[in-house]
Amino acid sequence: MDSLFESLEGGENREERLAELARQVSVCTRCDLALNRTNTVFGTGDPYSPLMLVGEGPGENEDATGLPFVGRAGKLLDDILAAVDLTRQDVYLTNTVKCRAAVEEGGRMKNRPPRAGEIRACNPYLQSQMEAVKPEIILCLGGPAAKTVIDKDFKITKDRGKWYEVNGIKAMATFHPAYVLRQRGDDLQSAKRAVWKDVQAVYTEYQRALEEQR
Repeated sequence: MDSLFESLEGGENREERLAELARQVSVCTRCDLALNRTNTVFGTGDPYSPLMLVGEGPGENEDATGLPFVGRAGKLLDDILAAVDLTRQDVYLTNTVKCRAAVEEGGRMKNRPPRAGEIRACNPYLQSQMEAVKPEIILCLGGPAAKTVIDKDFKITKDRGKWYEVNGIKAMATFHPAYVLRQRGDDLQSAKRAVWKDVQAVYTEYQRALEEQR
């Protein structure tokens, strides 16, 4: 699949390109995650933002609403963005997979990490989102996103907070909000400090990108 935009006539209308892509995602059956989904979760935010945030995948709340990063992790993400005067309307927000990865346990569905084959099957959609939005900066939220976008051997504890170049785009990874929420005591304070440092560095680049656009 060289291009997911073959049905569109070129052009720079990012909303149209993303809407067409979201339509394709909504009927996608490229992997078995399609079998149990309630909704696909495509992406939200400003398609003209210089900053794209990429998470891992939808959970139960996202599957129910069709929106990325709702629930406790989404609230923490909003707080992290607000700390540098951003909202999710200022960035473009998506995930490596667009359907919930879940496993049945004790009669109910429980979130699980997406498998490599599922991420691979969904990757053309993420790549096409990147082509449509043309971000100058990508912030990966968590190890799976960093392994997908930056490097398959990425180690989140060792490699977060550093700048990498991905096809001319500046990319960094930080801890996923859900990971931060699972920490306690000193580990929680350490994770919060790390995310704060990373987000400040990303915001500096975001401001620089906005200045250059003017």
